[in-house]
Amino acid sequence: MSVAVPMPAAVPSMAGRVVLVTGAAAGVGRGVTEAFGAAGAVVALGVRRPEAARDAADAVRAAGGTAMVLRCDVTDAAQSAAAIAAVVEAHGRLDALVHNAVSNRSSEPTDFESASLELWEEHASVSVRAAYRLAVQAHPHLKASGGALLLMTSPAGIEGSAPLPFYSAVKAAQRGFVRALAREWGPDGIRVNSVAPLAVSPALEHLKATDPERVARLEGLVPLGWLGDPAADIGPPSVFLCSDAARYVTGQTLVVSGGRFTGL
Repeated sequence: MSVAVPMPAAVPSMAGRVVLVTGAAAGVGRGVTEAFGAAGAVVALGVRRPEAARDAADAVRAAGGTAMVLRCDVTDAAQSAAAIAAVVEAHGRLDALVHNAVSNRSSEPTDFESASLELWEEHASVSVRAAYRLAVQAHPHLKASGGALLLMTSPAGIEGSAPLPFYSAVKAAQRGFVRALAREWGPDGIRVNSVAPLAVSPALEHLKATDPERVARLEGLVPLGWLGDPAADIGPPSVFLCSDAARYVTGQTLVVSGGRFTGL
């Protein structure tokens, strides 16, 4: 069954640090921003529709952090560049960039025989091209701060998913990007990692309301007995990877799944 898990009492301190999180309005993105807030960070929420992130920004402030909301459609190079520039202008630095945004069609099932090129482009533009572009745009600021780049990937990018071939492909590409960039950016003092979470999402909440037995079966596959809470379960490991506590960790994918994926 689901277990309500409070935010851990202690997360690595991010006091005085500035973090930009894309796709921050809901789900894992919102949970990660709340955890950074609890760690004392200044959190910039990069979202396509700023009005949709008001509650998430309030949660960051309630947790103890400082929040600013920025329009940032990651498929638009000008918008992502402007968002990064706005963060640096407002706070003088950028210590971490967390790319969490995914296509709105990420959970749309398909197969290679019937899938469209348009669907592939949708996935690639958000998860792969945007990751590249954000990395290039953030690099000088992360180099100046000795910061971190964190990509939110997925177990589907490691073990594959037959109903979600494009999602699996772009998430696997992110892992390759992390490993290569960790090697290239190591001399610059920048750490590059990824998190592969299993967590409650808006889509899963809808499924729970319409098919609770199916969700119960999913929970039964998790040794710890619940699907991760975005803030309490996924947020703190994400903060860790961007903090000084992980100063010697780079090029890694941390699977945060309650033991569901022990072979990844």
